Amino acid sequence: MAALTESHLRMLANPGAYPDSTTYPHDGTGQDHDSLGLFQMRPAAGWGTVAQLMDPTYQVAAFLGGPTGPNHGSPRGLLDIPDWQQLPKGAAAQAVEVSAFPDRYAQHEPVARAILERLTTSPGPGTPDGGSGTPVSSRVVFPLPAGTWTRASRFGTRTHPVTGVRTLHAGVDYAAPAGTPMLALADGVVSYAGPDPRAGNLLVIDHTLTGSDGPQRMASAYAHLSDGSTTVAEGDVVTAGSQVAQVGSTGQSTGPHLHLQIHPGGFDAAPVDPEPWLATHSPTALDGSAVLPATGTCPTGATS
Repeated sequence: MAALTESHLRMLANPGAYPDSTTYPHDGTGQDHDSLGLFQMRPAAGWGTVAQLMDPTYQVAAFLGGPTGPNHGSPRGLLDIPDWQQLPKGAAAQAVEVSAFPDRYAQHEPVARAILERLTTSPGPGTPDGGSGTPVSSRVVFPLPAGTWTRASRFGTRTHPVTGVRTLHAGVDYAAPAGTPMLALADGVVSYAGPDPRAGNLLVIDHTLTGSDGPQRMASAYAHLSDGSTTVAEGDVVTAGSQVAQVGSTGQSTGPHLHLQIHPGGFDAAPVDPEPWLATHSPTALDGSAVLPATGTCPTGATS
């Protein structure tokens, strides 16, 4: 939960504060004060040297702390917090991180649980996600990085630019350069990743989102993805904001773009206009440096 919140589970260098941090293996760069790594620990706060904090094994040991921790209780790690086992997990993370935004950690508990279950549970027959179900998510991310797209076609009835037939355009088209990262809208489980006669390469993700009326099931669908760019397979658990494919122009398409569909109740249910839905759910717009790296391997076999 702490690392998901602080770095999206990435080892981040900080070239502004410590140019030499980029000489160590890293997954991206950050610029939060002089923070480094998975847990965004600060050398100036006594967490360790740049070389130590650019080592993920050291950062985990420092976060856990305790009698065998590298900092001997100063700064405090998790095991140095009195009665940490009785604290809500978000409060326990905050006790170590001492963040200015203490409520953020709890938001990542559902996906943290899903990741742990995925890594530690052997899937049973017919249950590709290990029987854990779709993770409950409270965070929605816009599916393209900020500043990379323009709206090309809205939801509603129109004359199809390829077939010439007047029909329902069941989503919204966002034009973007071919190869632009395509991001998972929310935490969820991939229910389909493969070819489609009209969509070219299609990806469908099942989600369960928290709401005032309790958890609500929905599905997001992404069409015209670039050949070979899909990095997840059916049954994979994905994290909001993680790169799962790239923008392309496959299928019935006139140029590179992302066609996004939203299906409250699941992919078998009727689609709704994605833009009012997105406005209601206040999606986070990630810049390129905040995009989670692509994960998994599933090569798939562009405006419509």
